Order: sequence, then structure tokens, then C-alpha cells
Amino acid sequence: MTIARTIAAARKIVVKIGSATLAKPDGSINVPFMEEFAAQCANMIAAGKQIALVSSGAQVAGISTIDRWARRTDMNYRQALCAIGQVELMNKWSGAFIRKGLHTGQLLFTKEDFNDSLRALCMRNTLFTLVDEGVVPVINENDSVACDEIRIGDNDNLSALTAVLWNADVLILFSDIDGIYTDNPKTSQNAKLIETVDDISALRERITIGSANGFGTGGVSTKIEAAEKVCAYGIPMILANGGCAESLGALAESRMRGTLFLATNGRRHESA
Repeated sequence: MTIARTIAAARKIVVKIGSATLAKPDGSINVPFMEEFAAQCANMIAAGKQIALVSSGAQVAGISTIDRWARRTDMNYRQALCAIGQVELMNKWSGAFIRKGLHTGQLLFTKEDFNDSLRALCMRNTLFTLVDEGVVPVINENDSVACDEIRIGDNDNLSALTAVLWNADVLILFSDIDGIYTDNPKTSQNAKLIETVDDISALRERITIGSANGFGTGGVSTKIEAAEKVCAYGIPMILANGGCAESLGALAESRMRGTLFLATNGRRHESA
């Protein structure tokens, strides 16, 4: 199975956009990227796909709005920045999609929501209703109210939980790396891209896992955790570089490389 064939076979697609992809080098929100990405989603939806978007970037958007808080490390300020930034983030996504004739709906989750069966059912029903009516769900963790006990902690795992909740056909994680490498490609010239993973336990023994970047809360480790979650439910996962031009379309048309994690229990997807 290839990345292009996996996307072609999928109808329900969860796409996660990381903070590093959404942020410009100066830390401000990359609106041109959002406009381009919305256009790619619109093309896929027109072709019969359904897309749910998990978007990081609330804190980045908050700092872009009130930069005098940028150096504040107190949790109250961090959560306040997320409250401000979530409004700005949704405003930018809403504008990008509305210009393509699509509406968006905001969903903010915490770990406690997924752990409560009634809440999870309501979340699932809302998600199904939105996509069935052609609305693009934009999902994020509810950072402004989440304490350590109910935090998911990163949007890689949030996107995996969402994919399982929605019974998605594929999860696509867009980050600032091209995929899983044998070593950190930013520091090692000998690092090689691993294009297909069918044994995550063996992968952990084979690679060197680095730390998260300056913008995001996750690193390679959280991406592997996300793959473990979805693959166990028969959902393949793709990790690729969201900063490349037309990244979603490029993956679908085999114009871009990435790492494909194959589903482990064969519920829907078979290796080929």
C-alpha cells in the first residue's frame, strides 16, 4: 500500500496541522498557508472526501495578537493566550474556508471528554452531523480550561483519538519534518527517511527520537504514539511535511514523500 493509494481509498480523513506548520519564522500565523490548505481541502471535498481538521496554533495566534505576553510563562497567561488565540485561529480558518464556499465548526476537547461515554457519544454525533452536512470541523484541545489531570497534552494524540472516535479511514499528520527518519535529519547527514512502517515496536528500536521544536508540544515520540493508537483500530497514519507547497494534494498524487504507518489489525486496510 502506498500513501497515494491509501488516500484514494479513504473517504473520511482526519488531518492534523501542527504549530510549526502554522507559524511563520517570526512566530506569527501563516495565513497564506491556511488559504492554500483550505483550497486543497475544498478540492478533496468536491471529489467526495470528508475532512476533519485538528489544528494547533492557539497559543501562537494569541502571541501574534498580544505580543506583550510572549515571554510570560505563568500558566494563567498561557491559558489566557490560548483563549485569545483560539478566537483568532478560528477566525482565520473560517475566512479561508468560507472563501472556498465551506463553513467551519469549532470543537474543543479535553481528555475527560473522551473518557466519559456520554460526552464521547455527543462529540461523535456532532462530528458526524457537521461532516455529513458539508461543514469542516476544526478541532483543538480546550487549553484554556484544561488542567494537567484532564489534558491530552498534544494534538498528535488528540488527532488520533478523534480519528478513532469518528472511525476515520486515514489520519494525516502534517509537521515540519518529511516523515520518520532513522535519525534527526536536522543534525545528522546519515538520516534516512522510512517510507513504510508495519511494526512500530521494531521502529522504536531502530530510530533515534529527538525532542519537540520551539513551537509545538509534540515531537517524533508523540507522532509514534498517535500511530500506535490509530493503527490498533485498523486506521493507517501518514506523517509528512505540511510546509511543502500543496502538501495534501501532493501526497494524494504521489508528488511528495512521507511515512505511512500501516494498520496492524487489517480492519479495513490491507497491505499491497
